Amino acid sequence: MNKKVAVILSGCGVYDGAEIHESVITLLRLDQRGALVQCFAPDIEQMHVVDHFSGDETGETRNVLVESARIARGEIKDVRELHAADYDALIIPGGFGAAKNLSDFAIAGANCTVQPDVLKAAQGFVSAQKPVGLMCIAPAMAAKIFGQGITCTIGKDEETAAALTKMGAVHQECEVSEIVEDSQHKLVTTPAYMLAQSISQAASGIYKLVDRVLELAQH
Repeated sequence: MNKKVAVILSGCGVYDGAEIHESVITLLRLDQRGALVQCFAPDIEQMHVVDHFSGDETGETRNVLVESARIARGEIKDVRELHAADYDALIIPGGFGAAKNLSDFAIAGANCTVQPDVLKAAQGFVSAQKPVGLMCIAPAMAAKIFGQGITCTIGKDEETAAALTKMGAVHQECEVSEIVEDSQHKLVTTPAYMLAQSISQAASGIYKLVDRVLELAQH
């Protein structure tokens, strides 16, 4: 039976939304493995909008759900409609949107909070003991979603790892091509573009993350 997987996006573009390569690789691998996928995003304004050519803020306002729809080819729902009972697993790609729109980690660091609708949806999977995959900077939300003692990785960035540790997570260094699994909590994480120097490097760990999340969804 095909597994049903929810994917939460955070906009469209590495600097102010979901990392596009990570998102597409995730959706590709899920499709290759025969999973049935539904994308979600919060219906909120982005923290800010960044010109991805110049790197400058533009002063525009954009909606996270509307921008995420670009990646999902329009097939997306408000994250408030996401209920763990309807799905077998959850995956959240990275990009600064995870730290700016899904949470305020980019500003608040270890004192961050997760956007309430996203937090409620994600904690539904934790309560149901269903697997969750977080990649790139998204594991910065792990301690807020799972609680103290959760094991995860953001790769090797010492400053970010220190913030995760301060929040109560157990950080484990990891190569770009590998995953870190907290088997007790069914959380799988991989560094992706926290370390990747190419799209194929990012894909190496993301494929393993997706495959493992689907395996855990069997149990």
